[in-house]
Amino acid sequence: MTKEEIYDIFSLFKCEKGMVIGMERYFGENTPKLGFGLMRLPKEENGKIDLEQTKKMVDLFLEAGQTYFDTAYTYDNGESELAAKAALVERYPRDAFTLATKINANKEGCDEQSVKQQFYTSLERTGAGYFDYYLLHAIQSGSYKTYEKHRLWDFVKEQKAKGLIKHWGFSFHAGPELLDELLTKHPDAEFVQLQINYADWENPNVMSRANYEMARKHGKSVIIMEPVKGGMLAEPPQTIRDIFRSAEPDASMASWAVRYAASLDGILTVLSGMSNVEQMEDNLSYMKDFQPLTKEEQETVKRAQEALRSVKSIPCTACHYCTAGCPKRIPIPEIFAARNKQLIWEQIEKGKAAYEKATAQAGAASDCIACGQCERVCPQQIPVIARLAECTEAFGR
Repeated sequence: MTKEEIYDIFSLFKCEKGMVIGMERYFGENTPKLGFGLMRLPKEENGKIDLEQTKKMVDLFLEAGQTYFDTAYTYDNGESELAAKAALVERYPRDAFTLATKINANKEGCDEQSVKQQFYTSLERTGAGYFDYYLLHAIQSGSYKTYEKHRLWDFVKEQKAKGLIKHWGFSFHAGPELLDELLTKHPDAEFVQLQINYADWENPNVMSRANYEMARKHGKSVIIMEPVKGGMLAEPPQTIRDIFRSAEPDASMASWAVRYAASLDGILTVLSGMSNVEQMEDNLSYMKDFQPLTKEEQETVKRAQEALRSVKSIPCTACHYCTAGCPKRIPIPEIFAARNKQLIWEQIEKGKAAYEKATAQAGAASDCIACGQCERVCPQQIPVIARLAECTEAFGR
């Protein structure tokens, strides 16, 4: 039976787009695997999203044949969804792209009504009319019961029945035991979004491999987030850079990380939170006509993984989930980035300068009152209080 004959059968039974994509992979065709994460969009000096640069990035992305855009109700306090409207929805036909956003029950003080209102607010902000992909956002061991309590699993299925959601799933930051429990209880979830990168593949806190294998055991497609670990793998320690440079002098550090993630089976898309045109152009250079890692390249990554285990950095991805509820307004990701300059690059003075800049108009590490709200929402399971104490000692306040 030819490929065209099978596609005709798909059409006859009105099979969904995801199944057709699956068949395209079966027949060996390259399909777009890069997703544009709208979490770390370029900023102007006043801290607002740079819409003109974002528009240029959107244009480049679509021109390269990529279609998947990812935002969330909480990103940039809603500015990300508004940027999606201005840079994408208002400038392109609705069938030219797929848009994903998320509902978040982790915000303190939210009752069932206010959480569900996020969906309608997201529709208004984006002007998209419907969402191609909709996710229960950042499910963790300390928050998954809230999604049950507010009946959000049923809520998203109701919106799908109304045609306002095409596909639904959830993003996940916990262990395989909980993932198994959720997928057993909610077998109609269509996909899972997981943090997967070569640094976290065997990380006992993130458990990328174990979660990926559990999702595939349940037959779920996977969307990958943090393939470059919040940018950390775009600028890894020198020992890691040397390993990759010796194998392929002209390849960017980010390309190794993104291609590693995209080479796994069952991947719908690999999200990259690109922050400027240069990052977009680099990602498109190797993802427009994606080629999986070769056996030799896989061995190179294994050497990098082994070398990375000796680096004692703070594994923060700058998602900023921790800062929204901080009573002392401590810029935790920026403080950790300053400390990482010292830990990874041995840039002691640059680390101090970055710390002073980050805390000039905000709380210092020493202002932490150990309330623990940051640790409850951290996807990386970082012992934030202890690491802030370390930063207090390193920076003197």
